Amino acid sequence: MRKIIVSLVLLTLLLVTLIPSGCTNKKPEPIDTLQTDSVMADTSVVDSAENVIAETPMPKAADELFDDFVFNFAANRKLQKKRIVFPLPVYRNGKLEKKIEEAHWKMEHFFMRQEYYTLIFDNHKQKEVVKDTTIDHVVVEKIFFNLKTVQQFLFNRINGEWKMTSVNYKPIYQNRNASFLKFYERFAVDSAFQVQSMADEVEFTAPDPQDDFATINGVIVPQQWSDFKPGLIPSGVIYNILYGQKYTESNRKVFVIRGIANGLEMEMDFKLMGGHWKLVKFNS
Repeated sequence: MRKIIVSLVLLTLLLVTLIPSGCTNKKPEPIDTLQTDSVMADTSVVDSAENVIAETPMPKAADELFDDFVFNFAANRKLQKKRIVFPLPVYRNGKLEKKIEEAHWKMEHFFMRQEYYTLIFDNHKQKEVVKDTTIDHVVVEKIFFNLKTVQQFLFNRINGEWKMTSVNYKPIYQNRNASFLKFYERFAVDSAFQVQSMADEVEFTAPDPQDDFATINGVIVPQQWSDFKPGLIPSGVIYNILYGQKYTESNRKVFVIRGIANGLEMEMDFKLMGGHWKLVKFNS
């Protein structure tokens, strides 16, 4: 199902780029960072792509995998309202703050307008849970680094259908990945810190520049990071999806970045060494 959605998005992006757009004097509306997604340079392209998805009925099978469901949920306004249990309770630090009625709900696009989403695992075995059709509880975390806040969207499968049942705001320091998130906030934007945060030797897998269908494997040292580092290390606001994996005080983290319609797939392995997170392997 995800392949179908991605194909529709790519087709729409192509059509939009071929159609000239008119000028407008409309001023952009102010943005509430806790209610809206990160802003892209041209949201009209994304809006058009979402319209295509919205006009395509979601098959019943999409409820089997949360991955298939959430792409439809994030792009289809009618489906989104249908799959939210209203009035939707909103909790802050574990206490009920308010309940949102359907008429006051603002469309949540999640990672669709960011063009990528991220996943955090304690180990590679946990990645298998993404394709587990038996899970019935998933949490989508919207992590605001600047605001030191995590907005959690809780989903439960009720009578075979995924539905959002509540929203919860928590300080980032209470997150089970707090130590790693604090580290990654700096790692994402500080080149010098990236070099300092590498193991003495880092394994890597990257596309072969001489063969589009092959990859190369090797080992680099910190001084070579600028020549081999992946092209996209997201910061600001990221999304982490909890598919039921149970986080522990692990000394390893697998950080995955997946593109929506750009073919991006990147994976970085970090290990806690001497009290500091170190990059030990990456796959771009």
